[in-house]
Amino acid sequence: MKDNISGQTKESILTKEESKTQLDLEIKKRKEFRNKITELESSVVEHGMDNTELHEVNQVKHTFAGGCYIRELACPAGQLIITKIHKKEHPFFLMKGYISILTHNGIEHVKAPYQGVTKPGTKRAVYVHEDCIFTTVHATYNDTVEEVEEEVVCASYNDLPVECDPIKILESINLKIE
Repeated sequence: MKDNISGQTKESILTKEESKTQLDLEIKKRKEFRNKITELESSVVEHGMDNTELHEVNQVKHTFAGGCYIRELACPAGQLIITKIHKKEHPFFLMKGYISILTHNGIEHVKAPYQGVTKPGTKRAVYVHEDCIFTTVHATYNDTVEEVEEEVVCASYNDLPVECDPIKILESINLKIE
């Protein structure tokens, strides 16, 4: 059977103007998402549970092994969880359950078993449809939860290092249009 590779590619390459427009749209989309998820988080905090109650309802198991920190979160159905902002790329695993994840790319419905990768600068809203177990793995030389959290997450986009900020990276791309 002969593959039709030529039919799978776009006929023309983007012009600089089209590339600049696409870049600007991506930056705008990401900034709008940041504003919306920050507003959502403020609303959830204002009308939801405090941190102590959240940790009682959503049990966390911390494990250190072989230069890795493994965080297992058990969440009951009906929870809306807003994550912190991730500074580092790391794998995550949905071991049990069904969740919907809101990111700058839209809503993704995920059913266990599932694995994915979190990119730097990611913040998510997660709705738990079915009781779930969500696991993340972080490479680290630290050996306390507090030290690892300092290394891998931040609470505000203003605290995100420039090299981990997708918007700052996109904005640094210089497409001079002559």
